[in-house]
Amino acid sequence: MSLAKHLELQQQAIVELVELLEQERRALAQARVDGEKLRELTACKQAALQKLEQLEASRYGAQLKLGYGPGRKGAFRAAQEADCLAAWRQMQALALRAREINTSNGATLSLRMTYNQRIVSFLDNLAGNKLYGPDGRAVRNSV
Repeated sequence: MSLAKHLELQQQAIVELVELLEQERRALAQARVDGEKLRELTACKQAALQKLEQLEASRYGAQLKLGYGPGRKGAFRAAQEADCLAAWRQMQALALRAREINTSNGATLSLRMTYNQRIVSFLDNLAGNKLYGPDGRAVRNSV
C-alpha cells in the first residue's frame, strides 16, 4: 500500500474519532447527561482508537521497512519523498484536534464528577447521615 493510501486511511479514521469526540462534547454539555449515550460513545471511541492503532502500526512498519528510520523524522522524510507532505501535515493537525477535544472532554467530565460528589456530600451533611453508599445507591437506615 502506498504512503498516500496509508495517510488517507489514517485521516479518515481520525475524522471519525473527532466526530465521536464532538458528539461526546455535546452530550456532556447537556444539563442532564445521558449515561447510556456516553457508554455508547465510549465503546465507539475505543473501536476507533483501536483502528487508528492498527493503521499507525501498519504505516510505521512500512516506514521502517523502506528504510526511513523511526519516529517523526523518518515519517516526515517518507512523506516528503513520497510527495505526501501536505497529507502528513493534515493528518497531524487532525490528530492534534482530536487530542484537544479529548482533553477538553476529560476536563468537563472531571468537573461534572466533582460537582456531583459535592452534591452528594451536601445531601449527606444535610441528612446527618449517609443517604448514598459508595456505589451511588441509597443506603437503608434501620430505625
